[in-house]
Amino acid sequence: MSKEFQVNEEIRDREVRLIDNDGKQLGIMSGREAQKIADEKQLDLVKISPNTKPPVCKIMDYGKFKFEQGKKEKEMKKHQRTINVKEVRMSARVEEHDLDVKAKNCRKFLLNGDKVKVSVRFRGREMAYTDVGKEILLRFAEKVADVGQIEKRPKLEGRNMVMYLMAKKEQ
Repeated sequence: MSKEFQVNEEIRDREVRLIDNDGKQLGIMSGREAQKIADEKQLDLVKISPNTKPPVCKIMDYGKFKFEQGKKEKEMKKHQRTINVKEVRMSARVEEHDLDVKAKNCRKFLLNGDKVKVSVRFRGREMAYTDVGKEILLRFAEKVADVGQIEKRPKLEGRNMVMYLMAKKEQ
């Protein structure tokens, strides 16, 4: 549960604005009076808006309310989609066929809705030829252009040049 509410005897405010279980405003009254009314109806007094002056309390069945909130949160989680970041690594001297194989794997990831981090690793004196790495990454992006688009352009991070791809939006 994202938010805990004060219930019944936990509410120690002198004055509260009371709302009936039907949603009707009963006005401003003391906390004890509000508790008596809730007890008479055999329901709970729940503080729903503690930051207002005076705080707003509502008469309701708290158990049922918590159950409904839990159901709503589960429903929200069901519709939530996590995006994974997959990685494809290459060297600066990658051959064309290897590039095609890696592009095929990248295409699978993008169709699955994942983001892809494509990196070219430079070793030793290869660092002098970072423009070759950039060219490889842009060529790679062209190979998967039908299903993906560049989210972050190629950028040098230490000894790696990194580019991020994301799935294309459906029109």
